[in-house]
Amino acid sequence: MSYLVLARKYRPQTFEQVVKQDHVTRTLANAISADRVAHAILFSGPRGTGKTTVARILAKAMNCKEGPVRIPCNECRSCREITKGSAVDVFEIDGASNNSVDQIRELRDNVKYMPAHSLYKIYIIDEVHMLSIAAFNALLKTLEEPPPHVMFIFATTEPRKIPITILSRCQRHDFRRIDVESISEHLKEICTKEGVEIAVESLGLIAREAGGSMRDGLSLLDQVMSCTKGTITHEQMIDILGVIDREILFNLSKAILQADIPEVLDILDEIYSAGHDMKKLYADLIEHFRNLLVVKMVKKTDKLVDIPSHEIDLMIDQVKEVPATFLNQLFELLFREEISILNSTQPRLAVEMVFIKMFQIKPALPIDVLIEKLDNLRKDIYEAKANSRDAENKPLFQDDGESSQTTSGEVAGIAESIEPFPATPLDPYENIDSTWVKLLSIFSEKYPSLAANLKNSSIKSLDHKRLEIEVNGNDFNINMVMRHKNRDIIKKVCSDFFGKDIKVIIAAKRIQKQDNQDKKSKADRLKQEALSHPLVTDALEIFNGTIVDVKIL
Repeated sequence: MSYLVLARKYRPQTFEQVVKQDHVTRTLANAISADRVAHAILFSGPRGTGKTTVARILAKAMNCKEGPVRIPCNECRSCREITKGSAVDVFEIDGASNNSVDQIRELRDNVKYMPAHSLYKIYIIDEVHMLSIAAFNALLKTLEEPPPHVMFIFATTEPRKIPITILSRCQRHDFRRIDVESISEHLKEICTKEGVEIAVESLGLIAREAGGSMRDGLSLLDQVMSCTKGTITHEQMIDILGVIDREILFNLSKAILQADIPEVLDILDEIYSAGHDMKKLYADLIEHFRNLLVVKMVKKTDKLVDIPSHEIDLMIDQVKEVPATFLNQLFELLFREEISILNSTQPRLAVEMVFIKMFQIKPALPIDVLIEKLDNLRKDIYEAKANSRDAENKPLFQDDGESSQTTSGEVAGIAESIEPFPATPLDPYENIDSTWVKLLSIFSEKYPSLAANLKNSSIKSLDHKRLEIEVNGNDFNINMVMRHKNRDIIKKVCSDFFGKDIKVIIAAKRIQKQDNQDKKSKADRLKQEALSHPLVTDALEIFNGTIVDVKIL
C-alpha cells in the first residue's frame, strides 16, 4: 500500500519538530551536547503525545554518522534506516506481545554483542508496563549495568504498573497532553501542505475531539480528508465524524440558564434523533459547565480552560449576568448525577430527569447577601427581646389620634398604596369572629407577612367607635405587629373595612409565669422555629452543612 496516513507522513524527524514537548526534547538535546545521556530512559504520558517518535529521534541522534548530535542529519545510513524502521542496531519491541520471561532472557543474551555498524545498540520497548513480573526481574541486572554500547528506551502510558525496581534504574521523562490551540495550529499547517481548505472552527473541533493526542487529531483529519474533496465545510465535518457541534452545547447551556425547559427538551430530541451518544453529550456538558464556572470566577483562563479564544469570549458573555453560586449548583448536580447516566440503560430519559431536577434548583444567595440577612435577623431578634419587656400585660398600641399626626411620608405612602375595597357597614348582630375572618382575609391578600403574625390573634371587643385586637403568639409575632409601619397598615385596613375612622387598640394576651416544664416546651418551640427559618435552611443548602446545636439566648 503506497498511501501513508498523515500521522506517519508528517512524523517529526528532529527534536524541534515535536509539538509542545519542549521540556523533554530540550533536556535530551542538552544531555547529548554534554555527553550525559542515561543508559536507560523511560518516556511516560498519554497516548499520541510523541513518546515513540522522540525515542526514534533520540536513537537517530545517538547513532548519527556525525553523532551523538543534537540534530540528526537524517541522511546517513543509520538515520535513514531508523526512519524506515529497518535499522539492524535499533530494535523496536512491542511489550504487549513480547512480554514473556523467555523473550527478555533472549534479549539479555543478545545485548553483549556489538552493534553492526552504529555506535550503540538501542532497544525501544513500547508499552513496557505489559511485561510480566518475571520478565521485569530478568531485565533488572542488565538494565542496571548494561554494556557500554547498549541503551534502553522505554515508553508507557501507565507508569504506575511498572515495578519500582525498574523505575529506580531509569531516567524518567513525562509527556504532557497537547492543548487544543497547538493541535489546531499543527493541523492547519498540514492542511496547507496538503492543499486542503478547512475552516479554523472545524480544526478546533477536531482538536477537541483528539483529547490532547496529536496522533488522534491527525487520524480524524485523515478521515475527513479522505471522505471529501476540495473545501471541507463545517457541516460536512460534523456529519463525517458524528460529533456534537459546539454551538449545540452553547444553545443548551443558554436554555438551562434561562430555565427554558421546552427548548432544552427540543435540543435533546434533535441530538437523539441525529443518533448522537447521549452519554458523550452529558460528558461534554459537564466539561462545558465546568468551563463556564471557571470563566466566571477567574480572569486569566488560559491555563485552566483548554478551548479556543473565541469560545471563551462567548462563555464570558453567556455568564455575565449569572451568579457564580448558581453555576456551581448546576455543575455540582451534573457531576453528582454522572454515575447514574453512565449506568443507565435509557440514557435519554436519565438525562431528561437530570435537567428536570436542575430546573427545580433555586439560585442560592451570595454569601455576602446571606451574611447581611443573618445580621438583620439577629438585630430584629434583639430589638424584639428589648421591646418585649414592656409589652407584657399592657396595650402595645392605642390609636389616640397622635400617631396619625406623626405618620412619616414613607408610612403614609404604604397606607395609600392599599387598593380600595368596598366598605362593610358595622353590623351589631354579626359575630366578631366572622368579622375577624373577613379582616384576616384582606390582610392575607394584601400583606401576607403581616397576616402570618396576626394568624393566632382575635377581636376582643368591637363597637361603633372602638376596635380592640388581642395579639396571641410569641414575642417575635407581637413585636412585628407592634412596628409603627404595621400599626398604620392595620388602622388603614380597619378604617377602610368599616367605611369610617375607628379607634384601634392592639393588646398582647397576658403571659402567665411558667413552670420548668412550660419553659422547656417554649425552648423546644423556639429551637424548632429557628431550625425552620428560611435563612437557616438556605445556609444549610448552600454550605451542605448540618445543625450542631441551637442555643436559646
